[in-house]
Amino acid sequence: MLINNPQATLINWLLLICLILFWGTSFMFTAIAVETVDPVSIVFFRVLIGALILTIAVYARGLRLPLTLKAWLIFILFGAVGNLLPFFLIAWGQQSIDSGIAGMIMAIMPLITMILAHYFVAGETLNRYKISGFLLGISGISILLGPVFEGSSQAILSGIAIFIAASSYAANSILVRRLPRFDPLIAGAGVLIAASITMLPIWLLEHHNDFTQMSLSSLASVAWLGIGPTGIATIILFSVIERAGPTFLSTINYLIPVVAFFCGVLILSEPVNSSSIIALVIILCGIALTRYSSSQIVRS
Repeated sequence: MLINNPQATLINWLLLICLILFWGTSFMFTAIAVETVDPVSIVFFRVLIGALILTIAVYARGLRLPLTLKAWLIFILFGAVGNLLPFFLIAWGQQSIDSGIAGMIMAIMPLITMILAHYFVAGETLNRYKISGFLLGISGISILLGPVFEGSSQAILSGIAIFIAASSYAANSILVRRLPRFDPLIAGAGVLIAASITMLPIWLLEHHNDFTQMSLSSLASVAWLGIGPTGIATIILFSVIERAGPTFLSTINYLIPVVAFFCGVLILSEPVNSSSIIALVIILCGIALTRYSSSQIVRS
């Protein structure tokens, strides 16, 4: 790791900021995409473009994709749980709720991961700080979804869908720890290739929209979701983990929902109310409380 070198540390922070911006703004671009592009098409082209970028990166580094059936079955599993399901649920949900709200709901992901890790990962036990942090996070989500649940049934289902997407990301992070390890870049490419192949027949069956009816801004947003938040961001993710470690990376859990919220408010002119801000603060405090727990364990 290069975290102790001042110049390397600056690079690490710049890479982390890029990652936060890629993922934090993805909710805004999804909101633009769903205006005229159906969720199935958004997911298919997002994983396809990301797969092309990562495959090029794999072969540019002189690496090779595995040919074993076991490896590709694992990639299919990761592709479904960590990409296809959450990508679809987020895009489908954002047809009815604002991008900023969607981004803040996703902030619950690390707290769900913590609960799952207690049961499925050795050494990841719950304590009073983690439980309190989780309860704070759930309280924040409840405040956030209160106005949503007062709206239409479609809005309620959309909020639930995005919560399930966060849970799917959390489950994927647990699967990654328990299943065989691969080179991160190879795994990233393999997962997106598997996701693209899985999604192709679904897209062919479900896609009925005429591309000429899709706006240029929506199509550009779909392309960017594949290039930036899926393709380039995955390469940056592996670089940050290699250079600075997963603990340094965990800082993004605080900032991605903040970026998502303010992009929605400032760029898309989404409405803002006091309950949303209070909910965001409570969720971030919940995450901070669980991080305090981890820091106490490290010191001891």
